[in-house]
Amino acid sequence: MATAMAMKFELQEHLGKYPIVREIGSGATSRVYLARDPFADRDVAIKVFLFDEHIKPQTERMMHKAFLAEAALAGKLSHPHIVEILDAVVEPEHSYLVMEYVPGTTLEAHSDVTNLLPLSKVVEIIFKCIRALEYAFQHGVIHRDIKPGNILLSQSGDTKVSDFGASFQQRHGQETTQITGVGSPAYMSPEQIRMEDITHQTDIYSLGVVMYRLLTGRLPYEATTQAGLSYAILNSVPARPVTLRPDLPPLLDQIVMKAIEKVPAARHKTWLEFGKELSQAFTTLRLSGASVSDSQKFNELRGMPFFEDFDDVALWEVVRIGSWKTMDAGTVIIREADQGDSFYFLIAGEVGVTLLGKQLNTIKPGGCFGEILYFSGRMGRRTTTITAAGEITVMEIKADALRAATDGCQVGFNKAFMRVLVDRLTQANLRLAGRG
Repeated sequence: MATAMAMKFELQEHLGKYPIVREIGSGATSRVYLARDPFADRDVAIKVFLFDEHIKPQTERMMHKAFLAEAALAGKLSHPHIVEILDAVVEPEHSYLVMEYVPGTTLEAHSDVTNLLPLSKVVEIIFKCIRALEYAFQHGVIHRDIKPGNILLSQSGDTKVSDFGASFQQRHGQETTQITGVGSPAYMSPEQIRMEDITHQTDIYSLGVVMYRLLTGRLPYEATTQAGLSYAILNSVPARPVTLRPDLPPLLDQIVMKAIEKVPAARHKTWLEFGKELSQAFTTLRLSGASVSDSQKFNELRGMPFFEDFDDVALWEVVRIGSWKTMDAGTVIIREADQGDSFYFLIAGEVGVTLLGKQLNTIKPGGCFGEILYFSGRMGRRTTTITAAGEITVMEIKADALRAATDGCQVGFNKAFMRVLVDRLTQANLRLAGRG
């Protein structure tokens, strides 16, 4: 059995000429070990393929194909952003690959709304992946399984594409073909799902989905079943990244949406074109040094009673969908009778509330305004005028962004707004009673 085989490896001190240090990863069909290359005097990672006699013949065939696909790349792809395959060994009981060891983590660690990387880092990572995959393509290789788990981020912050086990190596005069069952469903292109011939544009699509995930913490398509996911990838229109994270520069939003177009011809034609567009995004990310970090925003909101019903994941989502703005004294944020499609949360300073020129109220930090649109569920006219009493900091949330938010985030807002509504009704009743 595979587990028995794995235990056998754990007990072994050597695998071939390589002394084993420890296990560093495992999957259904392989184990990865940290080992030492005594001749080159360096650490290496060894991926052992576990060919269990009880597995289905189709699975075994896929494993052999995956091993052979990666083994064929030994010494072939030498690029600073590709994990190098140093050796491939076939033995009676098991086969294994010896690879460059990259201490660090995969991008899975930065794919959730609670732990996204800074925008500039995301752009840098995707740009390096583009360079790596363009290099692989120039050598006739299409990866076909690009996902966060196959992209490594080293401890020094560098990027490496790994796991070419699903790759197709195009030989001279041969068309690209599809092998059934290759790829990770959420990152598969429509043409992969339809089992059509594929080109480098399938990798462009998958990298576009990775970029979407790294920017928003969400996948463009989500479903509870594989059939539902496949249907969505083939037929549904995804929410734009800027809807889920309004602070995103429009150029980044456009680049992602172009990369994940359903029709390959509508995507970037080449890796060079993808890279050229992304390099322009570097210039749009010259953010002022005074900008507030996401962690500071999170901590600021966490201390406010309004957000007491939000767990950490939902609160991180609020940080993503909110746009923070500083405004000068006298700025009119909302004007009565104007159309509006967003509400505001006051972070610092005070704002005055007026109607027909008459002062009604003052809102202090932790308060919200413009939220009546949330209850009406559509764009509507403002009922009061809100003016900055001094310099203020507000967080603006667009109605579209909130509608696209997760259930957990929306439930938090439902509870918070109901408390605000009850509080305002109570205050209004007290004022009426006072006049009586």
